[in-house]
Amino acid sequence: MIVPTVLKWSVVPAGSFAMGSSSEYEKPVHRVSFARNFAIGRREVTFSEWDRCVDDGGCKSRPQDRGWGRGDRPVINVSWLDAKEFVVWISRKTGQVYRLPSEAEWEYAARAGTDTSFWWGGAVGSRQANCRECNTGQSEQTLPVGTFQANRFGLYDTAGNAAEWVEDCWNDNYVGAPTDGSALDQWAMSAAGITRRLIRQCIHVYAVNGAFQI
Repeated sequence: MIVPTVLKWSVVPAGSFAMGSSSEYEKPVHRVSFARNFAIGRREVTFSEWDRCVDDGGCKSRPQDRGWGRGDRPVINVSWLDAKEFVVWISRKTGQVYRLPSEAEWEYAARAGTDTSFWWGGAVGSRQANCRECNTGQSEQTLPVGTFQANRFGLYDTAGNAAEWVEDCWNDNYVGAPTDGSALDQWAMSAAGITRRLIRQCIHVYAVNGAFQI
């Protein structure tokens, strides 16, 4: 039996935050409240973990790494359905129930109690994350997960490195969005003929075809 890498979790405390902005697709700003703590992966799922899923028959696709390397780099070039296959596999292997985070859960955990553009402040700055504007001194490619400092909730790479899938369907705005932290209702969206999924990204990233954490 192939045993998956032991994933590490951060327990995010209950609380609330103002979600949204004046940007076109993030209106209106609305308050989201979490009545209970929840756990979320401390980093993106890696190529090493993904390849184990493929070798064990749990994941069908073995995505390309663009020549950047596999191992501890975040798995990229995976679809939302691919990510869901991994979630089913890791749940079966561990006997625990895992899922993708909702957009609200992801953003609340990424902000870690702050209300600035990034958890470390209002500006991108230098060597805080992996992006074109971050002055890392590295070439334009993903870096191993956890290369930079974690936020106050213990999460790594919440800005840059790779865009991440969440559970929600895509919507053009936050009108009628859930206020309890749950994902945008896929059944209602499907009934309306909307099937696009949402990728969360805080700043320009290099791998725009999907990574994820659970």
